[in-house]
Amino acid sequence: MVCVFARKTSEPLASLVKQIDSKIGENKSLKGFVVLLARKGDKAEEGLEKLATSAGIKHVPLTLTRDPDGVPDYELSREADITVVMWSHHAVKAARGFKGDLTEDDIRAILSDLPKVLDK
Repeated sequence: MVCVFARKTSEPLASLVKQIDSKIGENKSLKGFVVLLARKGDKAEEGLEKLATSAGIKHVPLTLTRDPDGVPDYELSREADITVVMWSHHAVKAARGFKGDLTEDDIRAILSDLPKVLDK
């Protein structure tokens, strides 16, 4: 399972989600979802719709919560703009937090963790 928590949508986030979506399309044992940590009154739905359309997302559910501090059970850092958590068989295999927009190197590092959650 790959879960991406983001405080805003962006082109780098769309790139990451598109690549995760592609990997899920290639390997049906891989699953994932995105949670946008939105604030009241922002245009979060529009941002998610634009991300889904522009990136052609087919396999990754895009969701949002109106709690900008995140989902309590995940204990997300308030300083991280994007947090990626990967787990398999109820065990966290990788977790990364990022401040600011993702770079290509960040995206490559995240994608390099995917084999950790694939059943072999």
